[in-house]
Amino acid sequence: MQANPILLQRKYARIIKLIAAHRNLPYEQAFDLFYNSKTFELISEGVADMHCLSDEYLAEEVEREIDGLYDIVKVQTT
Repeated sequence: MQANPILLQRKYARIIKLIAAHRNLPYEQAFDLFYNSKTFELISEGVADMHCLSDEYLAEEVEREIDGLYDIVKVQTT
């Protein structure tokens, strides 16, 4: 499901504000971190209705990415 673009922009702004507050970063740096995250990509593509999740949860997801807490597991087929 695709969300209304205006509502998404407002959600992005709230997430960026939370990241900046949690990390004590300027908004510009938080903006860059968010828009270069996998979480942003998934939200913007409408994957799993992620835009319906709370702003706080999504900010924490971006922060987990920043901290490198997610490792991409490669499955090898033999």
